[in-house]
Amino acid sequence: MRNKKQIKLDKPIVMVGLMGAGKTSVGRALARHLGIPFVDSDKEIEKAAGCSVVDIFSMYGEKEFRRVEQKVIERIIDTPPLVKVISTGEGAFITEAVRQTVLEKALTIWLKADLELLVKRTNFRHTRPQLLNTDSRQILAQLISERYNIYALADIMVETRDENIHKTLNKVLNAIEQKNKKGEQNETVKRI
Repeated sequence: MRNKKQIKLDKPIVMVGLMGAGKTSVGRALARHLGIPFVDSDKEIEKAAGCSVVDIFSMYGEKEFRRVEQKVIERIIDTPPLVKVISTGEGAFITEAVRQTVLEKALTIWLKADLELLVKRTNFRHTRPQLLNTDSRQILAQLISERYNIYALADIMVETRDENIHKTLNKVLNAIEQKNKKGEQNETVKRI
């Protein structure tokens, strides 16, 4: 594992991508590695609402869930400490207002996974409202078709595979380092 001091951060990191891509597990590992807080936006939504994400969807619908999600993510981003890792639900970045906020105020990392991996990772979980009582492969394929072009707007894209979490974490750390180097080069050019 690399030295923690190599990564300079001055804003939060927001993990985006489809369910099963690894946003929470990789985000948690990233925060632990960097020695900064980790926040799961879905857990914060559940605290604020006093019920599960599945319950919010079933009782109030997706539109109301997205409204609450936007407010909670804005609060998380603006609440100290500023530097932290935030894992978001799969639809958060698709919501234009959320996307604008995180692109403006955070470093966004899209964890991109192929259909087979997503199906494998989500098949036996009952915490995914969109996949309950339906053909998960079909729904995930549709979400890939609809959303990957929007996720591509993230600052960084890292392909995840069926691999050890440390391997994925190293890919994320390498991508952040590369982004930082490009940013430093751009600053040098601006000064010249």
